[in-house]
Amino acid sequence: MSLIERIRAKAKTNVKKVVLPEGDESRTIQAAAIIKKEGLAEPVLIGDPEAIAKEASNLGVNLEGIEIIAPCNSVKFDEYAATLYDLRKAKGVTEEQAKTLVSDPMYFAVMMVKLGDADGLVSGAVHTTGDMLRPALQIIKAKPGMSIVSSSFLMECPNKELGEDGLLVYADCVVNPCPTAPEVAQIAVSAAETARVLCGIEEPRVALLSFSTKGSAKHELVTKMQEATALAHEMAPDLLLDGEMQFDAALVPEVGASKAPGSPVAGRANVLIFPDLQAGNIGYKITQRIGGADCFAVLQGLAKPCNDLSRGCSVEDIVNTVAMTAVQAQG
Repeated sequence: MSLIERIRAKAKTNVKKVVLPEGDESRTIQAAAIIKKEGLAEPVLIGDPEAIAKEASNLGVNLEGIEIIAPCNSVKFDEYAATLYDLRKAKGVTEEQAKTLVSDPMYFAVMMVKLGDADGLVSGAVHTTGDMLRPALQIIKAKPGMSIVSSSFLMECPNKELGEDGLLVYADCVVNPCPTAPEVAQIAVSAAETARVLCGIEEPRVALLSFSTKGSAKHELVTKMQEATALAHEMAPDLLLDGEMQFDAALVPEVGASKAPGSPVAGRANVLIFPDLQAGNIGYKITQRIGGADCFAVLQGLAKPCNDLSRGCSVEDIVNTVAMTAVQAQG
């Protein structure tokens, strides 16, 4: 069974409600019907019910049993607007502005998650990452002890000798261009939790990557990863985590034993933390394109799960992302 098949199976064991703020978008409508039929989640479409019904009819899609909400007609509208005003008035948001914001499907969906009327959110077929992250950070906020949101890529490699039977978690490959040492430490701890929850990796082994292994080179970039390693140990003292180390020292047993003897991680890491976004983004694409890995992206660090799609996503991508979001909501 592949990773995504296991995630979809797990999603069915404790069905969560996942809101889709791009409810009138054709791929989203098709995905919602599949999600409902397969029992992966309880999808909620946000948008004009008539427009959604018309698009579903044109697509030949049956939306029976799927909740569709028009924000301005919702019985929750006033409650959401009042709550948003309370949350954001210190930032200058007026009551009227709060009502205007809640009439927007994205803000309405974020308020659903904030107040527990949905367990998670998926968007991005139309909106940019910033369109979703902005209200999510303003309203849902980061988990306690975290100051940033980051991403992980779940990499399923053909070579089963790598990581955890071919599974590797890469972070951060999407969100933070140049994280500081404290931020890298947070990314490392978040990625380990992602490995546990989504990949079923019982023992995450986290390597903080660099062009140096255990002081073999001297540079401020190396120092950053050394500091991040120390801070991550303070945040999660029971986590198997080590750094700084080169990619091959993290993954290849012989190299790890040679370059970092005695390390609990070297040569058998299953979670790889990159020093910045350039390295992370390049690294996952090399693994995908040259290494033939399947990859699945999720956001991490928010108090409640919200995930982003590529605007070029397929229906299957939306279905899979909803399943991952549902499993994150399960914890």
